[in-house]
Amino acid sequence: MDLIQILKAISDENRIRILNILSHGDLCVCEIEKVLNINQSNASRHLNKLVSSEILKNYKNGLYVYYKINKDVLDKFSFISDLLNNEIIKLDKCGQDYEKLKKYKSKGMSCDSLKEWKNEEE
Repeated sequence: MDLIQILKAISDENRIRILNILSHGDLCVCEIEKVLNINQSNASRHLNKLVSSEILKNYKNGLYVYYKINKDVLDKFSFISDLLNNEIIKLDKCGQDYEKLKKYKSKGMSCDSLKEWKNEEE
């Protein structure tokens, strides 16, 4: 874990938004796309940057790849925890993303049911 690499990785609005929603639990890439309203290639590019910097870890569960925040990085660089817990949510876009995530979770949504949720919103 390199501090410079971590700082570069978190210096992008979409990556901050990803960290914001992942600070509330593991999510599949398709869930991240849906909550943040970004396309698959954009999400993958940002997720790869965060995994490469070791801020995130991923794991496969069935057909889906899930992402989670690497707790070792939070332990080593406490300022990241401070950002996640105190500052990022103050950003308008991150607040909106969190509200969308809560709505998504409250409906018991999953990767398999994302199509239904999309149709509901239209």
